[in-house]
Amino acid sequence: MSEEGTSKVRVAFAGLGSMGSGMCRRLADRGFDVAAFDVDSRALQEVARHPGVTAVAAASELDAPYVVTMLPDGSAVRLLADELLPHLKPGALLIDTGSSAPDGTIELGRIAAGYGVAVVDAPVSGSPAAARAGELTLMAAGDADAVAGAETVLGSLGRVHRVGPAGAGHALKALNNLLSAVNLAAVAEVMLAGRAFGLEAATMLDVINTSTGRNHASETKLVDHVLPGTFDSGFALRLMLKDIRIATDLLATTRGPAAFGTACRELWERAEKGLPATADNVEVVRWLETAAGQELRA
Repeated sequence: MSEEGTSKVRVAFAGLGSMGSGMCRRLADRGFDVAAFDVDSRALQEVARHPGVTAVAAASELDAPYVVTMLPDGSAVRLLADELLPHLKPGALLIDTGSSAPDGTIELGRIAAGYGVAVVDAPVSGSPAAARAGELTLMAAGDADAVAGAETVLGSLGRVHRVGPAGAGHALKALNNLLSAVNLAAVAEVMLAGRAFGLEAATMLDVINTSTGRNHASETKLVDHVLPGTFDSGFALRLMLKDIRIATDLLATTRGPAAFGTACRELWERAEKGLPATADNVEVVRWLETAAGQELRA
């Protein structure tokens, strides 16, 4: 949609972390009138300096036709909804772009319907840089008309995929992140084995990334965040583990094969215990390095 077509549309945005702050700014840059809220006053003040973004002091003030949330988990979304729903006008859309458990999303949809509000789960995949550039992948789910309405906003954030009924977006996001976590751990393991053999990390990645073993972890996470020693992907390990747990719960529910998922969950849970509470998700590699007594950057 053009900036002219969105110039008078009001959007409320709650959750201004590393992803949400970029998404909020992106919507303002696309011409939306954005009302922003976060319990972190410093994050709120920072984003409110951006043209087109106005800070509000309470969740109850986020009255808008579209309310976008980028919060840590489904419980945080439901707490916000408890305060917000009585103030929204019938026909409003509540769009959860974070990672939540699908069953909680479905229940929230039932509650919101009592206020005449529709819920769309549209979790995103991508980096903080992709959020700022409007290059995210969005997995939108819910009632078809509600998803179509949500695309008025979501289309400015990246590529929107309609993936199914309520909860399907959150299910797919968790499964995607489980696969991402498996890939990262697997790449780290083979890289550490290669280093122990005497291979150089850069040489291994040059070959892997032009061969059949390449994946997002080898092409981006190790290159951009591990080998430089920054460990700064912008996505917390505790949040990745939350998604892994949602995904493995889904595997258990479907009674399908779960060997890789179970092993991945166990590994990441051990890593969480051995790393600081603020650890970035790529620091699972740092934890594996410690266990192996070998650094990839050496």
